[in-house]
Amino acid sequence: QVQLVESGGGLVQPGGSLRLSCAASGDRFSIHTMGWYRQAPEKQRELVAAIFNGGSTNYADSVKGRFTVSRDNAKNTVYLQMNSLKPEDTAVYYCNAELTVWGIRRNYWGQGTQVTVSS
Repeated sequence: QVQLVESGGGLVQPGGSLRLSCAASGDRFSIHTMGWYRQAPEKQRELVAAIFNGGSTNYADSVKGRFTVSRDNAKNTVYLQMNSLKPEDTAVYYCNAELTVWGIRRNYWGQGTQVTVSS
């Protein structure tokens, strides 16, 4: 069984920063892509940022220049550093990882962590 456990959400004022973490744990798995999605009330879940095995990254246009995704392969952990936060960044943020577990490759999701940007 593989789990993605997130941490780091919370309430922050506009212009502030937060750092999200997501650690993958379990037996006999390998990691391909890791990243973050978000879902605001009454909106579809959208990609925020992804980081691939070679270290290349992909960002939503709305967060470019403000958010940075990184990963620590030794810790099976992906991070999302969020700076210059705006009220429109308010959403539940979900960690996503493409893993091969016991030879089967599929997507896994974290439980979600709330990020609220408000004064």
